[in-house]
Amino acid sequence: MKTRFVACPTCGTSAPWDPDNRFRPFCSERCKMIDLGAWATERYRVPVAESDDADLSDESGEGITPRPN
Repeated sequence: MKTRFVACPTCGTSAPWDPDNRFRPFCSERCKMIDLGAWATERYRVPVAESDDADLSDESGEGITPRPN
């Protein structure tokens, strides 16, 4: 079976997409750690829709009480 190669998300170098590549999808431990550091320092963020406070009240102006979990 032919080995498939993908671009490393950190540096763009071609990296084998193979179970033997313990760093996949990265090309090296260095690139893997750079990516982990970016998540840890919040350089990457998941977008969140801002909610308007008006959405949290009903027509009477009373606040909506959240249901207990």
